[in-house]
Amino acid sequence: MPTSQEQHIQAATELIARRKSGQQGPRLPEALRPLDLEAGWQVQQEVTRQLAQPVGGWKASVPRTGKLPAAPIYLPTLSREAVCAVAFPAGADTVKVEPELAFVLARDLPPRDQPYSEAEVDAAVGAVHAALEICASRYTDHSGLPFAELLADGIVNNGLWLGPELGAADVAAFALSWQVEGSDLQTADARHPDGHPRAPLYWLANFLRERGMGLKAGQAVITGSYAGLLTLPMGKRTRFDYAGLARFEVEFRSQ
Repeated sequence: MPTSQEQHIQAATELIARRKSGQQGPRLPEALRPLDLEAGWQVQQEVTRQLAQPVGGWKASVPRTGKLPAAPIYLPTLSREAVCAVAFPAGADTVKVEPELAFVLARDLPPRDQPYSEAEVDAAVGAVHAALEICASRYTDHSGLPFAELLADGIVNNGLWLGPELGAADVAAFALSWQVEGSDLQTADARHPDGHPRAPLYWLANFLRERGMGLKAGQAVITGSYAGLLTLPMGKRTRFDYAGLARFEVEFRSQ
């Protein structure tokens, strides 16, 4: 039996309670688990309604069978500060991040009947920034969960650190390096998982358009990790180099 609106509300209330307490928890009770992608999306949107926080951005990737890869990034979790406070989970001594690019919009892409062309989406992008997605789940163990349940919780998004603007056009691959203070230099052959970093942005603009939502000027859209998931220590500065396209330092601290 499909989950009801009341079940969506109860599921969202539980996920929000975990966000506010800073504590992860087990899988949702069976009666509250979204059974399909639409139900997962509805729970996610109910979380947004109940939180009543502005949406500062979105994460997206190219859709694949069994996935609906779109989730909001709430404005209070978006930071540009050299020292970035991370509130969830409470008391963590490490933070998980994904190196990405963020497309910051200079103009709205509001709902409308006609699909947006790639050229129209490109024209709405005001800047491209280096970025780090901050990742954490409200589930104690999210590995192996159906995607609908991950979707309900925002696909493991826990915030976004927005770095400097790229010194060149966005790229599909580059040599990434990072170094935690007091540790050895690390490198990776960074590649966008969908081949083209704007492909998920084009999809998201029209997915939200069809849902009567749209994208807004000032929002930042990230479209996939170039180097998987990196685990960094709290309280230590890390230097990143996106092959000279952008260089920055950031320190994460548990709030």
